[in-house]
Amino acid sequence: MNRAIDRSSTLSWIAASILAAMVLITLNMSTAYAGISATKHNLGTTGAAGNNHLTAGTGEICVFCHTPHGADTAAPAPLWNKALPASTSYTTYAQLGTTTLEAAQANIGSVSLACLSCHDGTQAMDNMINAPGSGGYTPGGARLAGATWTGANVDAATGRLVAGVITNIGTDLRNDHPISIQYCGGGIDATGVTATVGTKPATTCNDRDFHDLQAVTINGAPVFWVDTTAAGGTTGRRDKSDMILYTRAAGDFGTGSLAQPSVECASCHDPHTDTNPTFLRVSNTGSGVCLSCHVK
Repeated sequence: MNRAIDRSSTLSWIAASILAAMVLITLNMSTAYAGISATKHNLGTTGAAGNNHLTAGTGEICVFCHTPHGADTAAPAPLWNKALPASTSYTTYAQLGTTTLEAAQANIGSVSLACLSCHDGTQAMDNMINAPGSGGYTPGGARLAGATWTGANVDAATGRLVAGVITNIGTDLRNDHPISIQYCGGGIDATGVTATVGTKPATTCNDRDFHDLQAVTINGAPVFWVDTTAAGGTTGRRDKSDMILYTRAAGDFGTGSLAQPSVECASCHDPHTDTNPTFLRVSNTGSGVCLSCHVK
């Protein structure tokens, strides 16, 4: 009888544990969903009142940027669902001719082109390659049929960000923080953190007014970031709250043969959560974002 009681108690405990695990998973899924659904990047009909979002078209959220099938393979952003603008269609910060710029700037590329596919104001935010549902695949991209928009910063007829708002960055980037630019003046040896360039550690910057970065090799390619250890981040491991640096071919910057870390839009901004204002990866209290990279 005692064995029966023990067995019954054990089964009850197991059942309770499974139920608790299921509740925890559900809560985590809800939290992850809320991370993007409650932000201004929810462009579907479930978007919050006052934000730019569809009043008709689709209630999907991820589809405005990502698709599980038929994505643009030229885009470094995962499974990108929008046509990318031309990398040469922008006026860059380097074209100011400032003598304080000590790093090479490439044509705008990498994930920055993905961000600019909405934020340069040249195409509709509902322009996508693989529209929701069946039969909406257009290789070059097309506007979502039946889409109507609301929100003060979007043109209802064109679906584009209106001119004059800060979220419409435009194609002249001279008044914006440089992107597609070598981090810390370059000089990073992309063969890994144990390699050296002469007597200089592999992850030491040419420009000493920047914090040194971290580097590991994943799938044979270098991965770079600047540790911040913010929001529970771990030193020596790339977290979403670190300053993420994107790998560009050395040829993009005109010299060298090793891949280099590049500052892009998503180095400072995480498009999937607005825990910090304007989707910043870390709080900018006390200029925290600036000082994560710059030594001042």
